[in-house]
Amino acid sequence: MKTKLRIARRITVVTVIAALCSVLAYGVGWAVRGEKLPWEHSPQADGPTRVHQPGAQATDQPGTRPIGNPAAEPSDTPSDTPGDTPSDEPRDEPSDEPSKTPSKDPGPPPAGPALFSPGDTGPQVREIQARLKQIDWFSGDVTDKYGPVTTEAVRGFQAKRGFEVTGEVDRRTLDRLEAMTREPTRAELTNQPPPSTGGNTPGPLDARCQTGRVLCIDKSSRTLRWVVDGTVRKTVDVRFGSAELPTREGVFAIQRKSRDHVSTLYHTSMPYAMFFSGGQAVHYSPDFAAHGYNGASHGCVNVRDQGAVAWLFDQVSVGDKVVIYWS
Repeated sequence: MKTKLRIARRITVVTVIAALCSVLAYGVGWAVRGEKLPWEHSPQADGPTRVHQPGAQATDQPGTRPIGNPAAEPSDTPSDTPGDTPSDEPRDEPSDEPSKTPSKDPGPPPAGPALFSPGDTGPQVREIQARLKQIDWFSGDVTDKYGPVTTEAVRGFQAKRGFEVTGEVDRRTLDRLEAMTREPTRAELTNQPPPSTGGNTPGPLDARCQTGRVLCIDKSSRTLRWVVDGTVRKTVDVRFGSAELPTREGVFAIQRKSRDHVSTLYHTSMPYAMFFSGGQAVHYSPDFAAHGYNGASHGCVNVRDQGAVAWLFDQVSVGDKVVIYWS
């Protein structure tokens, strides 16, 4: 009987102790609910802090990310090492370099008051045209009228020099033009051809040269004459092609003009080229000017007087007749 009683007491003591342990465990769990135990590490403990202002979306501060914007959240899993930051994440760090704003090109200095402008007339306009013509900015006959041709010539001259392009002649434009040219001659101011340098004696005009506007080229006398309605306006010496590359004979017409032409076949300069038959043209030849008839062209009609051929180039138009013959 006594043995049974002792067993019952022990069971009761164990039961009471177990009940007390359960109550204690429940109480501890209730006290620390939702909190991590001290030995559990939280990556957020060393990470960025989120800041939210009432009534406004969360804003970025150094080391923070916006709240409520899934696209702004990092796609990579945060590092397990406290304080690590993904290498491709932007950092808001102050820069020692001052902000640099590209400087705006101020452009050319403004033009001064116009001395001559479209609509003006007089001998000063004629002189401006003659000076522009000396440096190949003006073509045709010079006049006393400041018209569209003069305006475009002045605009081109100004653009080439880096001036403000107005088409009007101010003091700066006039000073530069005068510095680059010489005083025009009476012949230049009155549209007279340069004086002949002498040379070969031309033969009789071919009958086909008696009417219209014609470049009349005589192989016998080695001359070229510019003839308008039967009147000879200019005569120059010329040189022709060799026996292997002869200059063609017959009646032709100017097909095209090229002031600064360079031969694509022979890679030689052909200034003031006036093409009349395929690749054959009347043009200035530095070689002819330097060596005379100790040589030949590749079939073209060479002119050795540069001033004369430049004048011819301005007079001759596409479609004008070309006659090459033996007198």
